Amino acid sequence: MIITSKALIKSFLVNLFLSIIKIVTGWFGKSSALIADGVHSFSDLMTDFVAIFGNRYAMKPADKEHPFGHGKIEYLTCLIIGFIVLILGFEIINSAFKEDIIVPSKLVIVVSMITIIIKFILSSYLIKTGKKHSNAILIASGKESSMDVISSFFVLLSSILMQFSSEIYILKYSNSVATILVGILIIKTGFNVLKENMSSILGEQENDVNTKQMIEILKQQEKIKNIDSFNVIKNGPYFQITGEVSMDENMTLREVHDIIEEIEKNLKKQDERARYINIHVNPTK
Repeated sequence: MIITSKALIKSFLVNLFLSIIKIVTGWFGKSSALIADGVHSFSDLMTDFVAIFGNRYAMKPADKEHPFGHGKIEYLTCLIIGFIVLILGFEIINSAFKEDIIVPSKLVIVVSMITIIIKFILSSYLIKTGKKHSNAILIASGKESSMDVISSFFVLLSSILMQFSSEIYILKYSNSVATILVGILIIKTGFNVLKENMSSILGEQENDVNTKQMIEILKQQEKIKNIDSFNVIKNGPYFQITGEVSMDENMTLREVHDIIEEIEKNLKKQDERARYINIHVNPTK
């Protein structure tokens, strides 16, 4: 979808700006936590790049080798995002045990506050757009961005506490603790992204409100005596619908065909994501 591509490009540009600002400020401001947070934003940058690529191919139409389209590329893309985020999280935690203890400049505090506001707006936008268009890539990217908001808050808090480390000795470890917490949050995000999209690859049932409305479309057909089964399976940006219904065995093939064709038309009208539909008819007395 064009809207999805635009959202990912916006996210890419914002994360490019934030990663540069955080890493440069962290370097000159002597804050390893902000540098780690900048690397976290850089991971968002990488995942946005992967997401743009994945979304483009997920939208490819069905062909001879892939009769149900290429929608599941969306989930494979999210798995790549998850693995990248996991590796990054472990690397950041590892770096926390090797850093020197230096009090960061007050500029770090200002930059952290600005990045928190920008990233909160971005993550809210991505998640909202992803849910509106049922796009797993946008939702995964948005959740990863929301963790960046929390990690930036830890950086902000640690930078403030470090200013008082000369009076309170234990506060000199604030920066290291913040770096570790950022790493843990990143690992948690990566794990959740992997977990959610593994379920979708295995063929997860869609259970939102639209599914109930779709079943109502079948019930409205007087010639259908019973709905034997009805499944709506997530297939990337689209739905793969399979079902079985019972009809009078004395009906002609033409009558059955026209009813099923009308059902398919109404299902697609109900939800534009209903792309691949297969309704089987069982004869009954």
